[in-house]
Amino acid sequence: MTKPLLILIAGPYKSGTNGDEALMRRNLQRLQEAAWPIFAAGHVPMIGEWVALPVLESAGGFGPNDALAEQVMYPTAQRLLQHCDAVLRLPGESAGADQDVAIANERGIPVYTSLDQIPGAAVAGV
Repeated sequence: MTKPLLILIAGPYKSGTNGDEALMRRNLQRLQEAAWPIFAAGHVPMIGEWVALPVLESAGGFGPNDALAEQVMYPTAQRLLQHCDAVLRLPGESAGADQDVAIANERGIPVYTSLDQIPGAAVAGV
């Protein structure tokens, strides 16, 4: 096995929800569904919201609809991409995920659009 990759899972979170927190939780669940297959393939999954939401809360924000969120959500993903080895772009309209892909492309970081493209996925049965 080669070195485990840190893979940012990018896809819709707030997009298309009109700020509905239940819909955002559902979108986060969709992102998280990709975490186990990535882990099973020998890598480390990462979702920007796993970091950004606690940071936002510790800064006094009250969730992704808070005005402070703009200062935390996208910058967190940008900073994570300085450490990530790849991005998994899940389907769906998302300006943030599109921005993640653009940053990855600028930095020469591989962008996968399906789980089966991830190294080791076939071995793990993904």
